[in-house]
Amino acid sequence: MKSLVCSEPNLLIIEDRAEPVRGENDVLVRIRRAGICGTDYHIYTGNQPFLSYPRLIGHELAGEVVEAPANSRFTSGQAVTINPYIACGTCVACRRGRPNCCARISVLGVHADGGMCEWLAVPETAIVDAQGLTLDQAAMVEFLAIGAHAVRRAAMTPDMRVLVVGAGPIGVATALFARVMGIESITFLDTRESRLAFVRDRLGFAQVVVAGDTQTDELRALTDGEMFDAVFDATGNIHAMRAGLSYVAHAGTYVLVGLCKDDLVFPDPEFHKRETTLLASRNALSVDFDHVIASIRGGLIPTDVLRTHTLTIDEAPIRVPQLIADADHVMKAVVSI
Repeated sequence: MKSLVCSEPNLLIIEDRAEPVRGENDVLVRIRRAGICGTDYHIYTGNQPFLSYPRLIGHELAGEVVEAPANSRFTSGQAVTINPYIACGTCVACRRGRPNCCARISVLGVHADGGMCEWLAVPETAIVDAQGLTLDQAAMVEFLAIGAHAVRRAAMTPDMRVLVVGAGPIGVATALFARVMGIESITFLDTRESRLAFVRDRLGFAQVVVAGDTQTDELRALTDGEMFDAVFDATGNIHAMRAGLSYVAHAGTYVLVGLCKDDLVFPDPEFHKRETTLLASRNALSVDFDHVIASIRGGLIPTDVLRTHTLTIDEAPIRVPQLIADADHVMKAVVSI
């Protein structure tokens, strides 16, 4: 079985591994597509905080069912995507219906070997029906679900003003699902003009601000001096995350979607005077996967625009470093397996 493995930082190799053995409650999937996301890039560069090497990467997956348990709702040949957050089912978070932040979570491609390979056996509970989607679309469901989950966490209303800090894939997913729920006032802030040009010209988000010396004044001008009802940080950059509080309006909400290793510190007077709601958003729930799939089927998500690069698994050891070097011009790369 051909597999893409990150054996140590800055080294990707193709390995031949034994085909997986399907457990009694598992579904065997022939993987056809795998998206590459920021987590995979961080694994390659050695900046992923929850991982040890070597690791078979890949958690944005699409494929076809080969074998399923008896009486399964899945049948051979059915197109599926995979929820890669394998939860224990018994911890406090799982008991509260939030397996996305399970205390003993095992995320494919991070805590356990992932799906950048030809065959994968996973619990049936992790399989998601993707019929009606192309394989490329199905491979994009997971990263879009992270944005959809963040938006749902924020409990917004259509009249709110939203700021998304970071115009990468997760920031874009967040903004797209804010727009799906009817929010019209969505602003992007990023240091990279190429990313802002993409979200403005290709995705139709007209309000973009280049981070720099005048950014605070520009953000105030866009909101009549009140700043934003909901701010989403999708950078994973500690400096951006610390600065984000100053963009939140009084009575506003700050949602941290990005992840970094550093300690996050806020000035308490600024935090308190706004009575800020501070939220972390981690992974996604099955309801978010369903929402994403329905939105793609309904033509609400421009997946053809989001997929900017394609490659084969054999090309990946060479192409992934190139994608990282050209990151400002990469939105979503999808690997054909």
